[in-house]
Amino acid sequence: MRALAAQVVALLGRPETPGAFYRGMRTMAIDGFVLNVADTPANERAFGRPGSGRAPGAFPQVRVLALCETGSHVMWKWLIKSLRSAEITMAPALLRFLQPDMLLLWDRHFLTHATVSAVRVQAHLLARITSNRVFIPIQHLPDGSYLAKLYPSAADRRRDRHGLLVRLIEYTLDDPQRPGKEERHRLLTTLLDAELDPARTLVCLYHERWEEEITFDELKTHQRERPVLRSQTPAGVVQEVDALMLAHYLIRVLMQEAAATQNIDPQRISFTGALKILRCRLPECAPEPEKIQQWYQRLVQEVAEETIPPRRHRINPRVIKQKMSKWPKKRAHHRHPPQPTKPFEESIVLCH
Repeated sequence: MRALAAQVVALLGRPETPGAFYRGMRTMAIDGFVLNVADTPANERAFGRPGSGRAPGAFPQVRVLALCETGSHVMWKWLIKSLRSAEITMAPALLRFLQPDMLLLWDRHFLTHATVSAVRVQAHLLARITSNRVFIPIQHLPDGSYLAKLYPSAADRRRDRHGLLVRLIEYTLDDPQRPGKEERHRLLTTLLDAELDPARTLVCLYHERWEEEITFDELKTHQRERPVLRSQTPAGVVQEVDALMLAHYLIRVLMQEAAATQNIDPQRISFTGALKILRCRLPECAPEPEKIQQWYQRLVQEVAEETIPPRRHRINPRVIKQKMSKWPKKRAHHRHPPQPTKPFEESIVLCH
């Protein structure tokens, strides 16, 4: 699966694909997600189990970090690790794949001097940062942003050594109905020219990062049929995750080609619609080359009909309907309960 992915998975965005490029730079995002795996001793040893003050988690989990093309929702490169691995330590393995024409978007927990340096070697960065980061303005720019330096440590900042020149954008929201309306938001970028890249434009552009969250939802909610991966061994889990990622790429290729026939944004093609059509049509696929081509052309035409309206101007709270259960939490002594010693009918004792 890993060798196949290296051969076939490619970036699909074209300059005319909406959201795929910004000023000649391909917009990419990096983020991670976790998947529940089968509750076996081998999987727990290899991947770890989440826990809280209440009790250990129900299942071991595997962590996946992915480098995603936001315009096409293609997860281009990915890394599979145990739950004990932090995303920030996994990131350098994917950052080395960045190309000079890329603009990387990431959330605030990825920001370190080392990761920004790794990105800057190959590409540009637009990142959300925390409010407690210290930046001393060097130059204020006409659009309200300012230049500053990012240092490896406070000691380096005091001595003004090893600093990376970056640009900071700070903003708030005045819409009372929007989440984060009372916060002061901060973005960091390596795009230093305020005339080429105005602050307001970059604030809007940063929200392309959420396309990767939608991509994760496609895989975890719609494509994956089981809430828990079925593989009983760590090697099987890795293979199963690779297979899920490859299958997602296949669906996205199909959607990209279907959108091209209608000259529309690939985001206007329904992912669930394409998935259902592909599942229904796969048994009809014939081994003969000429029949495969005809089958695929009909498949693309059918998927092209699964168009959806443009996205509505809306938000949704990040909440779930059911958080707690009325049943007791499963604990260690419940995992291998004693089994009956005789059939049910033999254990019946009638009362007189």
